[in-house]
Amino acid sequence: MTIPETTPNPRVTRVMGVDPGMTRCGVGVVEGGPGAPLRLIAVGVIRTPADLDHAHRLLRIHDGLEEWRDHTRPDAIAVERVFAQHNRNTVTGTAQAAGMAMMIAARHGLPVALHTPSEVKAAISGSGRADKAQVGLMVARVLRLSAPPKPADAADAVALAICHLWRGGATNRIEAAVAAQRRGRPAPRSWKDLAR
Repeated sequence: MTIPETTPNPRVTRVMGVDPGMTRCGVGVVEGGPGAPLRLIAVGVIRTPADLDHAHRLLRIHDGLEEWRDHTRPDAIAVERVFAQHNRNTVTGTAQAAGMAMMIAARHGLPVALHTPSEVKAAISGSGRADKAQVGLMVARVLRLSAPPKPADAADAVALAICHLWRGGATNRIEAAVAAQRRGRPAPRSWKDLAR
């Protein structure tokens, strides 16, 4: 993983998206903020061999996520919310991998958010029913990449980070407007007003 050197910008938030999985756990780090374009910092997957016992696979995922956090220094972690699937073993392992990401966020005092696959698809493509190829193409377009990140788990992790940046911004504006009204001030009309 190669992380470019950057100058800290207080208006920019860096989010690590995690698409949990036992065989391939996608990780994507994106930063952006009001008036700042989204920028891909790093993307990849943490792999574990299927013939390794379950506990050691989880340990590899944990250690890999810790390494990603150490190298990229995110401000928040966004994790895909796990839904029950037909294969109980698959959903159990996926939920445990998601738990590793949430535990790392808690250990380092980082906010963690869970986003459903439909939320992410809708945020990226405008449709909660978009397929993986459409999500990958939109990720590439939004980040001005020549091609979608590979494999699909990596593109999904980047999409999670983008979704969190976009949804988090809207949530912050709503919370700021409600707080301003409680204090008897007019609600902010733009990000510039929120920065005052």
